[in-house]
Amino acid sequence: MPVFLLRLIRRALGSRVGLPPLAVVLFVFVTSWPLMLLAEPAGSELIQPANFWWWFVVTASTVGYGDFYPESTWGHVVGAYVIIGGIATLTTLFAQLASMIEKRRGRRMHGSGTLEVADHVVVLGYTPGRTERILDELHSDPTLRLVLAAWPEVETNPLPERTVEFVRGDLTTENTLRRACAHRARAVLIDARDDNEALAVAVTVDHLQAAAHVVVALRDLDRANHFRYVSESIHCVQWHNPHMLTEELQDPGITQVYEEIMTHGGTGNTYSLRLPEATAFGDCQIALGREHNATALAARTPESLLVSPSWDTVLPVGSVLYFVCRRRISEAQLSAALRLNKV
Repeated sequence: MPVFLLRLIRRALGSRVGLPPLAVVLFVFVTSWPLMLLAEPAGSELIQPANFWWWFVVTASTVGYGDFYPESTWGHVVGAYVIIGGIATLTTLFAQLASMIEKRRGRRMHGSGTLEVADHVVVLGYTPGRTERILDELHSDPTLRLVLAAWPEVETNPLPERTVEFVRGDLTTENTLRRACAHRARAVLIDARDDNEALAVAVTVDHLQAAAHVVVALRDLDRANHFRYVSESIHCVQWHNPHMLTEELQDPGITQVYEEIMTHGGTGNTYSLRLPEATAFGDCQIALGREHNATALAARTPESLLVSPSWDTVLPVGSVLYFVCRRRISEAQLSAALRLNKV
């Protein structure tokens, strides 16, 4: 709250919101003092310079501590003048502050403001339904701050009920991306309406020289080379797989791991085999790792699929074990590895 108030005061002064109320209260102060000097007796403590300003503040704000007060009838009249002036000042100030807050809220709703954020994730482009799913997955990390930047056709914030900052404008212009603080972001997702548009946005993002991890959603992955001409650090992901997009945003480089595993002839492929005997998952992991440089990923029992189960989980005979290895391993090879590594 203190930070909010400081920003509000700074903006108020910058936009001259507080000048009319300040002029009113200064006028009342300057005129009420000589009037009080004339109205009060010469020995009154109220008219002393060290006391009058304090009395003026508490009276104009209608607090009225009562430590000093006018004694004469005309002094009471001057006091009423100060009270009316104070009420007029506060009314004017609060009305202008309310107007400024409402105007700022309108700018945020219409995405025309400039954000002040850093270490966040920027999503460039809005597609109804799809973008909501992407943001829902990103919100699984409650510490992550999100910014949505949309094209001018999206006239107001489409997600006002969510904790997502909103910016609207031409996403191929540096000004719009700077208003979204893309140059200070942790990660940037380019989710454009087509691949040509995505390339244009990527050029602008790269121009900002941001240190952000940039992910592009592509409909045609054959065009990924075009984005590498812009920057080798840009990662292209299939547009039709939103879950993969969010994984790449949160864990940079993970899509390359998936591609390597799924590509035949890579440094590791995924295989499966049936367990010839009941075995703990941890024993399989140790045997595969020591004897074949392989890593067990999951197992399917007659009841369910277990992804990265506890090492103490006992897998019954006939369970299917899924693993990553440079080559396929037979059931006989697994049995031999298990015998070698029994404690």
